[in-house]
Amino acid sequence: MLLKDQVIVVTGGSEGIGWECSQAYAKAGAKVVILARSNDKIKTAVDAIGPDHHGIACDVSNENDVSASMQSIMAKYGRINAIHNNAGIGSPAKPLHETSLDEWQNLMNINLKSIYLTTRYGFEFLKQSKGCILNTSSLVGVMGQADHAAYTGTKGGVNTLTKSMALDYAPYGIRVNAVCPAGTWTPMLRKWCSEQENAASIEQYLDDIHPLGNCPEGDVIADPCVFLLSKMARFITGHILHVGGGAEIGYRR
Repeated sequence: MLLKDQVIVVTGGSEGIGWECSQAYAKAGAKVVILARSNDKIKTAVDAIGPDHHGIACDVSNENDVSASMQSIMAKYGRINAIHNNAGIGSPAKPLHETSLDEWQNLMNINLKSIYLTTRYGFEFLKQSKGCILNTSSLVGVMGQADHAAYTGTKGGVNTLTKSMALDYAPYGIRVNAVCPAGTWTPMLRKWCSEQENAASIEQYLDDIHPLGNCPEGDVIADPCVFLLSKMARFITGHILHVGGGAEIGYRR
């Protein structure tokens, strides 16, 4: 029960890595608040993890939605102990010059602006609880990736944003960290696979980039996230944790 009675907000918490984290946080004793766009997915998720938890329909790139959500959470629980900024999109799979302005802006809004908004409207509550912030980044934000310049740009931004936030908020006792998966089976990754020319061989490719031998499900990301939000990580801040099965080590024969 590493997170017993902690109120943890998870953006994009109804599917993919966010859903795995929502389940793991609930099992660790937290009261989980899922922020997502789809009411149906929110209801399904909250029904699955139980009545102590809550869901709010929220566009995390919309200032009014985020502000209202934070106020609603405080009204219900009286505190916020952690915000996990997990909501993100990965498309389009294009080089930068082929990326439209709308596609660029959508990536920036969901992957970066959302962190700004949850921090802006959650900071005072996290200061009261001496809570923490966790950002879902990606290993490609460290390494780069062909045909994904806009996406990797946002994730590189998440990494440096995490470090700067950690410095700014350490005086308030607020820790800020990020987790960097490599390939992880999520609806977003499956959508990416469907967009590739060689879709039939992409699963083998995703297994091969991980030295530990397979492209995992999101539970392998959720477990270290529980640790980073717990008191066991109380002296860790500004850390970008790679959870890529060794993909970050280097190329293999």
